[in-house]
Amino acid sequence: MLKSSALLVALIGLVAVPASAQQVYSPGNGVSLPVAVKEVHPMASAPATIAITCVVRPDGSVRSVTIASSPDSTLNQAAIRAMRQWQFKAGMKDGKPVPVRISVEMTFTHG
Repeated sequence: MLKSSALLVALIGLVAVPASAQQVYSPGNGVSLPVAVKEVHPMASAPATIAITCVVRPDGSVRSVTIASSPDSTLNQAAIRAMRQWQFKAGMKDGKPVPVRISVEMTFTHG
């Protein structure tokens, strides 16, 4: 029994914490705001602006995209797809890149 307990403890030590379980920070209090280095703005038949919240990962990619407000719900999926294509210089805390929740106003261009 002692051997199996030791094995269980060893296996638990090997389990990685999933990225989704990482603490997500808000800008401020020592956490810098991520900086957009690549933006994608979708086209629409009329100009529109949609408020989005998302998490910028330590690698600068975007996840957990949600619509905060939208003048036209038919544009929401296009806004989410475009936001997922954005790239950022990650937000930093104590000199290390960390996940940061941000708000973005995405503008649809008239085409």
